Amino acid sequence: MTPEPTMTMTLPVPDAEGIYTFPDDLMHAHQRWTEHLAERHRAHDHRVIAVRAPHSGDRYFIEKRRPTGRPVLVIEPHHDDFALSASGTFLAHPRPLTVATVFTRSTSVHPALEDTYVTEAAVSALRSREGAAALAPFAAHRIALGHQDAAPPYRPFDPHHLDRITDELREIAEARPDAELLAPAAVTRLPDHLLVHAAAVRLGCRWFWEDLAFWPTYALAGCDQHLFRARTGHALVAEPADITDVVLDKVTVLHMHGSQMHPVRKMYRPIRYAWTTAAGLPSRTGAFAERFYRTEPS
Repeated sequence: MTPEPTMTMTLPVPDAEGIYTFPDDLMHAHQRWTEHLAERHRAHDHRVIAVRAPHSGDRYFIEKRRPTGRPVLVIEPHHDDFALSASGTFLAHPRPLTVATVFTRSTSVHPALEDTYVTEAAVSALRSREGAAALAPFAAHRIALGHQDAAPPYRPFDPHHLDRITDELREIAEARPDAELLAPAAVTRLPDHLLVHAAAVRLGCRWFWEDLAFWPTYALAGCDQHLFRARTGHALVAEPADITDVVLDKVTVLHMHGSQMHPVRKMYRPIRYAWTTAAGLPSRTGAFAERFYRTEPS
């Protein structure tokens, strides 16, 4: 079910001046949208649910989706990868989701919070709560595989580790034979993403999202783009998906997964990139988009 807003919201887009003001403009648009949804919630509109950012405790509102159609098994490396890279598409076109998160043990937290979350257990619990909050609007079923994520300096993943994770994911997939697989395209060089992509390919996955995992290295980094093209050749065909109508709800999802983000304005960078991605939409049908890849038919 695509949400049907009862108010018109003019979305900001970057221009000669807006490239500097875009995050602030988007923050204000999102605040107005949240206030509108809060009014619907107070009026007992049961389609609107309240969600709370795990670290900050800030409360937001979003319309809960009603999934229909073929189920999807999402295989994500970390708790934030689906939210960053593909959540807009499923806000616009909800399908029954099972999200299997591979690397759920971590010591990676924002530097400003290293004295607050000082153990692996504390960091992992925060990231799990962020993942649960981000997925709440999708009515998704969550599966945590419990592996330790990679730490810098990054090295190639262990092939034996790939075998083990592939076997674990195969068991999950075989329990859901009707589900379509969705996984990262591994545009980023992060070893966790490369491993999960390789495992998904072994399982027959043919549908991948463009990774937005690491802002300093994703998508716009020339070296990552070159490595991605060299590794995949012409095997993957790009497909942009219009998320213009749900972009403010995606911002809410980002506030859930990134509740530790500091400063908050950094949370809006994936939306700026969604504006760039929309340039690839047929006839420029929308202002914001996510990019996916499908394997060419054999």
